Formats: sequence, C-alpha cells, structure tokens
Amino acid sequence: MFESLSEKLKNSLKNLRGQGKLTPEHVDAALREIRMALLEADVNYKVAKDFVAAVKVKAEGQEVWKDLKPHEQVVKIVYEELVTLFGGTSSQLVFTKQTPNVVMIVGLQGSGKTTSAGKISKWLAENQERKPLLVSVDVYRPAAREQLRVVGEAVGQSVYQNEETDNPFELVKGAMTHARETGYDTVLIDTAGRLHIDDDLMVELERIKSETQPVEILFVADAMTGQDAVRSAEEFDKRIGVTGVVLTKMDGDARGGAALSINQVIGKPIKFVGVGEKYDALELFYPDRIAQRILGMGDVLSLIEEVQSKVDEEEAQAQLEKIASNRFTLEDFRNQLTQFKKLGSMTKMMKMLPEQMTGGISMSDEQSEQVEAQLKRTEAIIDSMTNQEKRDHKVINASRKTRIANGSGSTISEVNGLLRQYEQMRKMMSQMNRGGLFKGLGQRMMGGLAGGMGNMFGSGAPAGLMGGGAADFDNRYEERNDSLKKRLKKKKRRKKKKKR
Repeated sequence: MFESLSEKLKNSLKNLRGQGKLTPEHVDAALREIRMALLEADVNYKVAKDFVAAVKVKAEGQEVWKDLKPHEQVVKIVYEELVTLFGGTSSQLVFTKQTPNVVMIVGLQGSGKTTSAGKISKWLAENQERKPLLVSVDVYRPAAREQLRVVGEAVGQSVYQNEETDNPFELVKGAMTHARETGYDTVLIDTAGRLHIDDDLMVELERIKSETQPVEILFVADAMTGQDAVRSAEEFDKRIGVTGVVLTKMDGDARGGAALSINQVIGKPIKFVGVGEKYDALELFYPDRIAQRILGMGDVLSLIEEVQSKVDEEEAQAQLEKIASNRFTLEDFRNQLTQFKKLGSMTKMMKMLPEQMTGGISMSDEQSEQVEAQLKRTEAIIDSMTNQEKRDHKVINASRKTRIANGSGSTISEVNGLLRQYEQMRKMMSQMNRGGLFKGLGQRMMGGLAGGMGNMFGSGAPAGLMGGGAADFDNRYEERNDSLKKRLKKKKRRKKKKKR
C-alpha cells in the first residue's frame, strides 16, 4: 500500500541532499513536488493544501540541526505531519463493563462489511480475550446471512441465526438476548448496505443504534474507491455518528488517498486496515508506523509483533542455543524455514524493513513467489535426506547426493548449492558469534532470521539485495566493519590535531 505515493515523496525529499542550510527556495521546490504527489495519490485538495502549509511553516528557514543533514530535517518534519494527518495515535476499540457491548458494522454494499465483521471478531477473540457473537441484519441482499455464517465458521466464531424472521430489529433483539443468556460479551452487527446512500438505509441504522446503544459504530470503506469512500464516510457520520473507520483492500491501494484524507475530513480515526483476503489479514492502524513505511523508514515494530505472534518462542530459543554453540544442523535449518514461512510473503516483510537494510531495493510479488518456490525446493531436498545426513552434512558423498536429488525431484547441482550455502551460513554465524552479535536484541533478531535468510536469497531475490547469498553478505559485513574502523581512526587523528 502507498507504493506510488511513497516513491514520489522519497524522490522529492532526495533533492534536498547536499544543502548546508534550508532556504525558502529549497523548501518551495520540495513542497511543490510533495503537493503534486499528494494530489496524484487522490488526497482531498484541502487536506493536501493544509499539509503542505504545515510543513512549510515548520521547515522554512530553519538552521540545520546539529546531528541532522538538511534533507533529514525535512523528512522528520514530513514524517510528523503525516502522523498528524493519519490521526496522531492509534485508536483501538473501546469497551465498557456492560454486557454485551455492541459494535455496529456499517457501510455501502460491496465495501467488505461481512468479511471485516468476521476478521474483527477473530481479532477480538485472539487479541483482547473477548467472546464475540456475530449477527447479520442484512435481510435484503440474497444469501447475505448465509455468507456471514460461512465467514463465522471460517474464523471460528459464533453466528446468531433465526430463520423464522426477516425483520432486522427482531434479529438484533434476539441476538442481544442470546448473548446475555449464553455469556457473549460482544455482539457485532453486520448491517445492510446499499449501492448508494439512501434515506431508508439511514433510518434503519438510526433505529438499530437507538435500540442497541453501540459502543462502536465502524464505517467500512473500500480504500481503492478513494475520495468516494471519504464522501460516503462523511454522510454516514452526519446521520448516525461513526466512531471509527475500517479501510479494506489496502494491500491493493497504491495511492492511499482515502487513508490520507478520511481522518482530517470526518475527524474520526482509522481503527483497522484490511491487507489481504485471508481472515488474519487485518491490522490495527498505527499512524506512526504507516508514516514510517511511506518514507522508507520501515516498520520494525510490526515485524517484531508478527514474529512474536507466529513463531514458536521455545523452539526459536532452542535454535539460538544451537547457533551459539555451532551445533546448527540441516534439520535445524529445515525447522527455521518452516518458522520463516509462517511470517507471510517476502514482499510484505521487505516493506517492513528500513531502506538502510534493503539498500532501497523492493521485491515484487513475482519475485516473492520465486523465493517461496525456492523455499519449497530447499525443504524437499532436506526432507529427502536420512536423519544421519540431516545431523551431519559431511557424510553426504556423491552417491548420497544422487539419491537425494532423485528423491526430491531436483538436480545434483541444486543439492550441491544448498550444501554450499549451508556451510557458508554456518561460517557466518560462527564469525558473528565470536563478534558478540548473538547477544541481547541482536541474538533475537539473527536467531529468528538467519536460518531462512542464508538460503532464501541464494536465488529469486532482487539482484543486489544480498548479492551472492550468505558468503557475499559475510564479505559486505567485513567491508562495513573495516570502513567503520577507518572512520573512527580518522576522527581520533583529527581530535589529536585539535588538542595540539
């Protein structure tokens, strides 16, 4: 998401590099490009105008900060304004002690209300220890209630059904009564939508709101409809008073106009974003993290949370101990790949890493698929080995390689390549361990990624990302280390000269 806007903003800010002091001319040139980037991203005209004005007030004529280059200063200002534009802080769902709490899901037809209701119920059960009950009051669209039942089964959450009535108000009352009697603390109401805003729809929603007194009214909007989504949100807010927004299909929205405009236009926070079709593809909306992604700063916090939620901590700790003692086998390597695959596509992960770590190189969906295919081939090769071969790769001779290649549907060349990369990775880990890089946070980060990264970037990844795999990364690590030592020596020499 935001790919187009991100690229344009980063390009406009690069032009400020090398300037000793920010002048009005420098600022105006950058702001013109930023304004055009926002408008091309389908951001509301007034929102774009106010954003540029706010950045100009903060940036124009400021002296370069002691530890920042001029372009970094402007990046910081733009980052702060983006965070403000998105709402400043993240806003989670707010619940009270009453039982049950009601959450109304509203929006136009086709915006993704039913799927979002299911995703949110799953998220509440897994992250806030709520016990949600879903109910559909869309009695107009064919099979709408059946659709929610299917979604409920898929996410493992209960759905209230009453086939004896087609009255939305009776369905709501029945769901509320059922929730009280059976211990559900949250009722999510999937309301009816229309292809356009009409008075009948609003009157029905107003009555449901009056009868249920919801703690949250979430407006679901298709992010790809841009300013149409913003206008619809504004109308719904005027009539029924929404408390937050859920933007769906954010993974397919390269521009981001709706996300950038909606908070400023209606004054209500974005609470969730849908980032895929799977039922766990729902993220809390963090303004600061999204701003970091747009400006190429990465989103390491979200990546860490992703790792913590999907990687077995005890197994990861056991792998760390083996890495630290140089007992990391091919069997452990296979387990690392299994853990790594749980994190999702490489495209998504790459976007969460700062550009300093990726060299500014992105990965397309096609390249991500190539990496995943390589992972499967690697797993197949290791699965074709005997337990002895997995524990001690040195016993794998020519005849064993032939058997492994035949058993995994690969070639002897691919088996040799895997073994080479595995040996290079062990060497790199040993050097890092001697250098103390497996302590504290470094230990956690490397332990989680080293096993998968070493082989994964051998093929399929963008050229230049890790060069020739683990060995090349090892060389780059040494080069950067040497470069850092040289710079430190120069600084020491300059200090000695000043003292003289």
